[in-house]
Amino acid sequence: MQDNQEPTYSISELAKEFDITTRSIRFYEDQGLLSPERHGQTRIYSKRDKVRLKLILRGKRLGFTLAETGRLFELYDADKSSAKQLHTMLQLIEEKKADLSQQMDDIKVVLMELVTAERRCLDTLKNLDE
Repeated sequence: MQDNQEPTYSISELAKEFDITTRSIRFYEDQGLLSPERHGQTRIYSKRDKVRLKLILRGKRLGFTLAETGRLFELYDADKSSAKQLHTMLQLIEEKKADLSQQMDDIKVVLMELVTAERRCLDTLKNLDE
């Protein structure tokens, strides 16, 4: 990290801080989500890159694809007022909520089927013991 300028980070510092691999960070760079400066073969990450990495990881936890995260970054870069970004984010949140609700419904159905199968197995075993 440099003392007289905005803080910078090495790939290994970011990997350690976010508990991810350097390979993951390079992948996000390959996807256009991060854009570190380069000095020879060395990547120098800015505070902006660090914030973006944090947002990428948060987005993943919330179920956003890297493409969706990239879309939000592009909107923010194009419109710093972020109104369009916020509307897009709300739309994506609504879609994720609907997806999760559907998954919950699907899980409930599978659980009921498992309970039914378990009950049948137990009944069959009980009848075999009699």
